[in-house]
Amino acid sequence: MRIKHQSVVAVVVMIVVLSAASTYLRADTGSCGGTSITLPFTDVMSSPFFCQIAEAYFSGLTFGMTATTYNPSGNVPREQMAAFITRTMDQSLKRGSRRAALNQFWTLTPHYVPGGIGTSNIPSGGSLRLVQSDGADLWVADFVGNTVHRVRANDGAYVASWTGATNAYGVLVAAGNIFVTGRINPNGVLYDIDPRGGALGAYALTSDLGSNPAGIAFDGDKIWTANSGTGPGGGSVSFMSLGFLSPTTVSAGFSQPIGILYDGSNIWVTDIGDATLKQLNSSGGVIKTVGVGSAPQFPAFDGTNIWVPNLISDTVTVVRAAGPLAGTVLATLTGNGLSSPRSVAFDGERILVTNGGGNISLWKAADLTQIGFTPAGSGTDPFGACSDGLNFWITIGDSRLARF
Repeated sequence: MRIKHQSVVAVVVMIVVLSAASTYLRADTGSCGGTSITLPFTDVMSSPFFCQIAEAYFSGLTFGMTATTYNPSGNVPREQMAAFITRTMDQSLKRGSRRAALNQFWTLTPHYVPGGIGTSNIPSGGSLRLVQSDGADLWVADFVGNTVHRVRANDGAYVASWTGATNAYGVLVAAGNIFVTGRINPNGVLYDIDPRGGALGAYALTSDLGSNPAGIAFDGDKIWTANSGTGPGGGSVSFMSLGFLSPTTVSAGFSQPIGILYDGSNIWVTDIGDATLKQLNSSGGVIKTVGVGSAPQFPAFDGTNIWVPNLISDTVTVVRAAGPLAGTVLATLTGNGLSSPRSVAFDGERILVTNGGGNISLWKAADLTQIGFTPAGSGTDPFGACSDGLNFWITIGDSRLARF
């Protein structure tokens, strides 16, 4: 009886082994571009889309219905379609980015290192504000130093400084030049820097902006500034063409605008005074008002959504910019190190938020999931942020520009 039982067990084991082997042998093999391709699926050999299925499988867009079947003629439910689309976006971002070409794949780990590594020391000032990249260099507004600094992005080396930009605050790169807001009351100033002319003084294009301009944006035709004014009800927006005509300033509908951006169709302004995000028409009129958190600051646009940091609420509000959901609040983000959030930057894949409380926070832009946060160090006071397409850069209160 024992021998018979052992024989039965041996037969069962053999059947299992043969079944597994036969499954492996039945894996479909086809030719794509002259190359023989073998897939683990056993039901795609006759499909006219064999090569497309192979590409989707090898690029990680699909894993099949089971380990051995793909079900090529089956219907795709909406939930599966969502998975296909999001995987496609993720793979496109990962494989098509500059990071992939340079073998820098640490996008899912906060990697700021306090203590000097990866930072650039600015030779003057002490109150750095907003920063922007021109694709090669970084331009930093120095509020106390009345200066605009240029830093080389590839190695963080200090290049030069342009003096004469009183209360330099917001920075815009447009039409080959650098434009900077002078946060002055009662008449704000717009400065112009020609980066090809050497480190000379900043040139004042106009001293007729609204009071205390901070954020600055460009819509392809006009330069816009958000002017917070001298108190509630004293704010405005100003705009002027690149022909450097006298600016137009609009105060109706505004309380204390501070941040501003262009989404490809409209200008959006954050307004501290009434805790809103406002969509504007080409004449500066308010066409949509969206309630956000308390004291909204300097937002960013990720190509689909606007991310608004709310200083007092310790939140970030995500708002759809266009389409049937334009102006809809998609989410109000909390936690993840948010503590007096100030500025937002987007690098094509991730959202970074600077926090006056000392943290640097990261989210995945595609699905709003948290990546994590890291402290910038005691007393560092992170403020402005931008991306050069490869790294984030953050202005630190002790006259440093930090690579993230």
